[in-house]
Amino acid sequence: MSDHSPVINKKETTGEIPPVKPKRPLYLEGPQSRSFELRFAWKVFCQILAGNRALYFAGPCITVFGSARFQENHPYYEAAREFGKRIAAMDFTVMTGGGPGIMEAANRGSFEHGGRSVGCNIRLPTEQQPNPYMQKWVTFDYFFLRKAMLLKYSYAFIVMPGGFGTMDELFNTLTLIQTKSITQFPVVLYGKAYYRPLMEMIEKMVKEETIYTSDLELLLVTDDIDEAMNHISNYISGNYELLKKRKRFWWLFEKGWKTKTD
Repeated sequence: MSDHSPVINKKETTGEIPPVKPKRPLYLEGPQSRSFELRFAWKVFCQILAGNRALYFAGPCITVFGSARFQENHPYYEAAREFGKRIAAMDFTVMTGGGPGIMEAANRGSFEHGGRSVGCNIRLPTEQQPNPYMQKWVTFDYFFLRKAMLLKYSYAFIVMPGGFGTMDELFNTLTLIQTKSITQFPVVLYGKAYYRPLMEMIEKMVKEETIYTSDLELLLVTDDIDEAMNHISNYISGNYELLKKRKRFWWLFEKGWKTKTD
């Protein structure tokens, strides 16, 4: 396996999670040789295929975004852990970015209560080793692939407090909703005080007509986990008929993966 191959893992009962080797950020450094560009295109295709194969049977998912920097016992960590538990109780899979902090907490809440827990990890120099509370995760080299996979299999999105990465994921999701690339997908911002300045800026956007009020119909800002889960449940039950479990084909080497309840 090359340094840039996608890493697909399942949770083992014993042993440590191997560290993720940082990538070399070459593909954004301007035009490269034609052979490099061809290898890059092939690498992207392989990682899309690997992500699809790894997560094809994971859903339906609810994705939780948030900072990697909140540690255990922080109120936001505990809230994300409770969200993971509630998502598992709905028989949904918790999907996260696979790292520490909020991501770990949400995965942990589901994992500890017998739910399905998966992640889309990314190669970074720091902060992004996979957390131990996932049955399966995929490690990508490129953010655009990771963001696509975090959205592809999800029916709703919970955005906990976070930094640049979380804001990128939030606005990427809102842009797709605004442009009707995805529809009727509820988005919850958890943490009214944290997101108050952002919501003031969004209200200014509405006032200046750079966005419409209708663009925010699916967005809920709350400090109440019950309100958040009811918001998600109402939209899912009112707008989607969940797909039946897909059949695995042995000749495609498609194997199941177990949870505590299996």
